[in-house]
Amino acid sequence: MFKRIDHVALDVTDIDQSAAFYEEHFGCEIYNEQVVADGMRITYLRSGDTTLELVHCGSGKMNGFHFCFESDNFDGDVARLRDAGIPVLTEPHDTGAREERETGWRRVVFAGPDGEAIEFRG
Repeated sequence: MFKRIDHVALDVTDIDQSAAFYEEHFGCEIYNEQVVADGMRITYLRSGDTTLELVHCGSGKMNGFHFCFESDNFDGDVARLRDAGIPVLTEPHDTGAREERETGWRRVVFAGPDGEAIEFRG
């Protein structure tokens, strides 16, 4: 079952400016940065035990908003949601660890009732 919301993601036009804004004005701290194969840059900021994910697409195209749950039964939750007929936007796949406890985690994205992207990891 789902334990908590792991992170909220925002698409931004200038990832460096946005990261500096959240660091300066809200006390967030960058703890991980990645560039994925398609040129998308991702910066993860921590505020307590909450994560804010800033996303900038290399193409300049904005992907929108998503949020992510942390699952303690990844395969069971995937099966349960598939059985309920909830559309899969991104099939389950391995994902990089942002911190040690996430080693070996996988990721999947389902569609919400209004087309919102609902990610979960575990």
